Amino acid sequence: MRRIAVLTGACLALAGCGGGESNSSQTSGGAGQTVSISETEYALTPKSADVARPGTVTFEVKNDGQITHALEVEGNGVEKETKSIEPGQSATLTVDLSKAGKYEMYCPIDGHKQQGMEGDITVGGSSSSGGGMTTEEGTTTAGTTTNESPGY
Repeated sequence: MRRIAVLTGACLALAGCGGGESNSSQTSGGAGQTVSISETEYALTPKSADVARPGTVTFEVKNDGQITHALEVEGNGVEKETKSIEPGQSATLTVDLSKAGKYEMYCPIDGHKQQGMEGDITVGGSSSSGGGMTTEEGTTTAGTTTNESPGY
Protein backbone atom coordinates (compact mmCIF):
# COMPACT_ATOMS: atom_id res chain seq x y z
CA MET A 1 0.00 0.00 0.00
CA ARG A 2 2.84 2.37 0.84
CA ARG A 3 4.40 1.69 -2.58
CA ILE A 4 1.15 2.74 -4.32
CA ALA A 5 1.03 5.96 -2.30
CA VAL A 6 4.63 6.79 -3.22
CA LEU A 7 4.00 6.07 -6.91
CA THR A 8 0.81 8.13 -6.88
CA GLY A 9 2.66 11.05 -5.25
CA ALA A 10 5.46 10.84 -7.81
CA CYS A 11 2.97 10.82 -10.68
CA LEU A 12 1.17 13.87 -9.30
CA ALA A 13 4.45 15.72 -8.84
CA LEU A 14 5.50 14.98 -12.42
CA ALA A 15 2.12 15.98 -13.79
CA GLY A 16 2.36 19.31 -11.97
CA CYS A 17 5.71 20.06 -13.63
CA GLY A 18 4.32 19.73 -17.14
CA GLY A 19 2.48 23.03 -17.25
CA GLY A 20 -0.01 21.57 -19.73
CA GLU A 21 2.33 21.88 -22.74
CA SER A 22 3.38 18.81 -24.64
CA ASN A 23 6.85 18.58 -26.16
CA SER A 24 7.45 22.34 -26.25
CA SER A 25 9.76 24.77 -24.53
CA GLN A 26 9.06 28.36 -23.54
CA THR A 27 10.74 31.11 -25.51
CA SER A 28 12.12 34.09 -23.61
CA GLY A 29 9.67 35.46 -21.08
CA GLY A 30 7.11 32.76 -21.80
CA ALA A 31 5.19 35.16 -24.05
CA GLY A 32 6.99 34.52 -27.33
CA GLN A 33 5.56 33.27 -30.58
CA THR A 34 7.35 31.08 -33.13
CA VAL A 35 7.36 31.05 -36.93
CA SER A 36 9.18 28.32 -38.89
CA ILE A 37 10.62 29.31 -42.27
CA SER A 38 12.24 27.09 -44.92
CA GLU A 39 14.62 28.71 -47.41
CA THR A 40 15.43 27.26 -50.85
CA GLU A 41 16.56 28.68 -54.19
CA TYR A 42 14.79 31.16 -54.44
CA ALA A 43 11.78 30.98 -52.14
CA LEU A 44 10.63 31.32 -48.54
CA THR A 45 8.10 28.80 -47.29
CA PRO A 46 5.64 29.92 -46.14
CA LYS A 47 5.68 33.13 -48.14
CA SER A 48 3.55 34.88 -45.54
CA ALA A 49 3.05 34.53 -41.79
CA ASP A 50 0.30 35.76 -39.49
CA VAL A 51 1.33 36.60 -35.93
CA ALA A 52 -1.65 36.75 -33.56
CA ARG A 53 -0.52 39.74 -31.52
CA PRO A 54 2.38 42.18 -31.20
CA GLY A 55 5.35 40.98 -29.14
CA THR A 56 8.44 38.82 -29.32
CA VAL A 57 8.58 36.46 -32.30
CA THR A 58 11.23 33.80 -32.85
CA PHE A 59 11.87 32.80 -36.45
CA GLU A 60 13.23 29.28 -36.83
CA VAL A 61 14.96 29.31 -40.19
CA LYS A 62 16.17 26.19 -42.02
CA ASN A 63 18.24 26.38 -45.18
CA ASP A 64 16.80 23.57 -47.28
CA GLY A 65 18.62 24.86 -50.35
CA GLN A 66 21.99 24.18 -51.94
CA ILE A 67 23.63 27.60 -51.39
CA THR A 68 24.06 29.97 -48.44
CA HIS A 69 21.05 32.03 -47.34
CA ALA A 70 20.03 34.28 -44.42
CA LEU A 71 16.81 35.87 -43.17
CA GLU A 72 16.08 39.54 -42.51
CA VAL A 73 12.93 40.95 -40.91
CA GLU A 74 12.21 44.62 -41.53
CA GLY A 75 9.45 47.18 -40.98
CA ASN A 76 7.89 49.49 -38.40
CA GLY A 77 11.33 50.54 -37.13
CA VAL A 78 12.66 46.96 -36.97
CA GLU A 79 15.60 45.65 -38.99
CA LYS A 80 17.24 42.44 -37.82
CA GLU A 81 18.85 39.50 -39.60
CA THR A 82 20.57 36.17 -39.09
CA LYS A 83 24.15 35.43 -39.96
CA SER A 84 24.70 33.41 -43.12
CA ILE A 85 23.06 29.98 -42.95
CA GLU A 86 24.88 27.21 -44.79
CA PRO A 87 22.91 24.51 -46.69
CA GLY A 88 21.31 22.03 -44.29
CA GLN A 89 21.85 24.31 -41.27
CA SER A 90 19.35 26.19 -39.11
CA ALA A 91 19.31 29.48 -37.23
CA THR A 92 16.95 31.33 -34.94
CA LEU A 93 16.18 35.02 -35.05
CA THR A 94 14.26 36.62 -32.19
CA VAL A 95 12.62 39.92 -33.11
CA ASP A 96 10.45 42.34 -31.12
CA LEU A 97 7.47 42.96 -33.40
CA SER A 98 5.77 45.26 -30.91
CA LYS A 99 3.66 47.17 -33.43
CA ALA A 100 0.67 45.68 -35.23
CA GLY A 101 0.91 45.86 -39.00
CA LYS A 102 2.97 44.57 -41.92
CA TYR A 103 6.63 43.59 -41.89
CA GLU A 104 8.71 42.07 -44.63
CA MET A 105 11.03 39.08 -44.49
CA TYR A 106 13.61 38.23 -47.11
CA CYS A 107 17.04 36.79 -47.82
CA PRO A 108 19.49 39.71 -47.80
CA ILE A 109 22.26 37.83 -49.67
CA ASP A 110 23.36 38.86 -53.19
CA GLY A 111 20.05 39.71 -54.84
CA HIS A 112 18.14 36.70 -53.50
CA LYS A 113 15.23 38.98 -52.54
CA GLN A 114 14.90 40.15 -56.15
CA GLN A 115 14.85 36.51 -57.26
CA GLY A 116 11.79 35.74 -55.10
CA MET A 117 13.12 35.07 -51.60
CA GLU A 118 10.73 37.47 -49.92
CA GLY A 119 7.50 37.37 -47.99
CA ASP A 120 5.39 39.29 -45.54
CA ILE A 121 4.46 39.08 -41.88
CA THR A 122 1.16 40.43 -40.58
CA VAL A 123 1.11 41.18 -36.86
CA GLY A 124 -2.15 41.57 -34.94
CA GLY A 125 -4.53 40.83 -37.78
CA SER A 126 -5.20 38.41 -40.59
CA SER A 127 -3.37 38.58 -43.88
CA SER A 128 -5.34 39.15 -47.06
CA SER A 129 -3.24 36.59 -48.93
CA GLY A 130 -3.84 32.87 -48.64
CA GLY A 131 -1.25 30.29 -47.69
CA GLY A 132 -0.14 32.07 -44.55
CA MET A 133 1.09 30.43 -41.38
CA THR A 134 -0.21 31.09 -37.91
CA THR A 135 2.36 31.15 -35.14
CA GLU A 136 2.52 28.81 -32.18
CA GLU A 137 3.11 30.14 -28.69
CA GLY A 138 6.09 29.03 -26.69
CA THR A 139 7.43 26.52 -29.21
CA THR A 140 11.07 26.09 -30.12
CA THR A 141 12.87 23.48 -32.17
CA ALA A 142 15.88 21.67 -30.76
CA GLY A 143 19.15 21.82 -32.64
CA THR A 144 18.97 25.41 -33.87
CA THR A 145 21.67 27.97 -33.35
CA THR A 146 21.13 31.56 -32.41
CA ASN A 147 22.47 33.97 -35.02
CA GLU A 148 21.16 37.46 -34.51
CA SER A 149 23.70 39.75 -36.17
CA PRO A 150 25.05 40.01 -39.71
CA GLY A 151 28.05 37.81 -40.24
CA TYR A 152 29.05 38.17 -43.84
